[in-house]
Amino acid sequence: MYINLAGLTVLVTGASRGIGHAIASRLGEAGATIAAHYSSHRKGAEGLVYEIGNDSKSFKADLSNMEEVRKLFIRVMDEYEGIDVLINNAGVAIKSDPGKDHESWLSDWEKTMAVNLTAPALLSKMAVQHFLKRGGGRIINISSRAAFRGDTMEYQAYAASKGGLVSLTRSLARAYGKQGVKAFNIAPGFTKTDMAQDFIDAYGEDFATKDIALERLTEPKDIAPLVVFLASGMADHATGGTFDMNAGSYVH
Repeated sequence: MYINLAGLTVLVTGASRGIGHAIASRLGEAGATIAAHYSSHRKGAEGLVYEIGNDSKSFKADLSNMEEVRKLFIRVMDEYEGIDVLINNAGVAIKSDPGKDHESWLSDWEKTMAVNLTAPALLSKMAVQHFLKRGGGRIINISSRAAFRGDTMEYQAYAASKGGLVSLTRSLARAYGKQGVKAFNIAPGFTKTDMAQDFIDAYGEDFATKDIALERLTEPKDIAPLVVFLASGMADHATGGTFDMNAGSYVH
């Protein structure tokens, strides 16, 4: 089934690599214009928008800084005079030993929450205000299997932040559905990305593969088609829902 997203403008955070890159690329193939956010991997973001075309552009912002988050949305709005879909994909997974000193542990916790939860909340707030004026829009949040089954203690902040993201999405969906705003969660399991490689290096690849029901780990390309489908509007009655993409490693 071919989905045509021509005429839609989509803001994708963390689009320079990994899941975000695959999502933005697939949306672009479907005809969407992409506002590709990046934090530090400028080359990846610029290469992506060049490949996509469709008047796509890259935008730099540190999502741990809420003033930069606010300005990111404003710059995208100024460039395109509006967006149709917001995809909160960017995230960090900071390994933080619970035995470390309180100050360092709290710093890791706060940065994780800022990037993974507070930034998506602020972007969603601004997007909703915009969507209400134009008659609707869609928000797709990339959560995690960890939101439901937890994680190791070194990554407890990651799991907690992703759990909060799920609740945020559900609240948005329930509050604004009648005004045309739809919100969805996608909860990947272990996915082959640079961020996941840090986990593999720490715990070994067997830790990642022993739980899955399929023959290989999930890759970013496996997640991207679902995002295109949700962005198209063909699944709007699933608003508030969570779509598991974890290779059968956690079923709930």
